[in-house]
Amino acid sequence: MAISTRLATMRLWRPVSAVVTQTRCFAGEPGSGAGMGGGTGGTIRDAGGAFGKMEQVHEAQYIHKLQQEQLKNLKRHHDEEIEAHEREIGRHKESINRLRKKKQQIDDDHKDH
Repeated sequence: MAISTRLATMRLWRPVSAVVTQTRCFAGEPGSGAGMGGGTGGTIRDAGGAFGKMEQVHEAQYIHKLQQEQLKNLKRHHDEEIEAHEREIGRHKESINRLRKKKQQIDDDHKDH
């Protein structure tokens, strides 16, 4: 994977903790009205009741889905990194074997003389 692609992937990924902290801004019972951030939670939340609670549940579901997607992307990125390192190990092993053969040929040539 090219470095620029890797950097672009890393910029798109947000830590799970950053998303989780968004759900901690509610005061009182979820969906009961304004949050602790100084502003309101929106007109539906301001009204409270069943619609406010339903809005909070939808938001929690959205955040959970977003977290799952981020974790899936992170795992895929790790798999790609592992595969790249394994390919590099293979290339290094081939180089080591090639150099050992050259060294052996040199030793064999000097034994004859």
